[in-house]
Amino acid sequence: MKQEFLRKSWAPVAGILYLAIALPVSAGPATDQIQGTVEKVISILKDAQLKTGGKKKERLDQLREVIQPIFDFAEMAKRSLGAQWQRRNPEEQREFVKVFTGLLENAYLESIDSYDGEKVVFTNEKQDQEYAEVNTKIVTKKGEEFSVNYKLHQAGGNWKVYDVVIENISLVNNYRSQFNRVIAKSSYKELLRNMKEKRFGAPVKKGHT
Repeated sequence: MKQEFLRKSWAPVAGILYLAIALPVSAGPATDQIQGTVEKVISILKDAQLKTGGKKKERLDQLREVIQPIFDFAEMAKRSLGAQWQRRNPEEQREFVKVFTGLLENAYLESIDSYDGEKVVFTNEKQDQEYAEVNTKIVTKKGEEFSVNYKLHQAGGNWKVYDVVIENISLVNNYRSQFNRVIAKSSYKELLRNMKEKRFGAPVKKGHT
């Protein structure tokens, strides 16, 4: 079902895993940056020694190390907190980035086994100075198609993802809405506690088309 696919594939890092079965293309530097990560991911996923039950943690750790550099978690955290970011002192901001990163990594770990033979097509890349967007299309075994687009910016000489948009739903915007609701109803401290306890699920819920 469409909503089930979206629920499983929402985590941005999981989205990179779906790219692992895309055919090599060369649309531009941002696409090349993602594909470089994809090649390393493929190598880990195909490693027979890491497929045994006792090697699962090692396999996930290796995938995390490969995928982390492609995402700008600090920028994603800042954008997801929105106007509240400026109200936090530097120490609080550092803590929020750390907790936010853990939240996304947890979503990745939960979705690592959700791959079910989806195929991916890189459709195009748009670049505007220091910003770029890599558009992809995921095709399921049943022939259903879903758009997964990566928004990147230049950071430290590399292209890094600062948002992922699945079927026109932005990861950053969705988390910002959730975070703002918690803060409005309770407090920033409550938001942080909920994040640490991984109480935020996939932005696309069941029944959402």
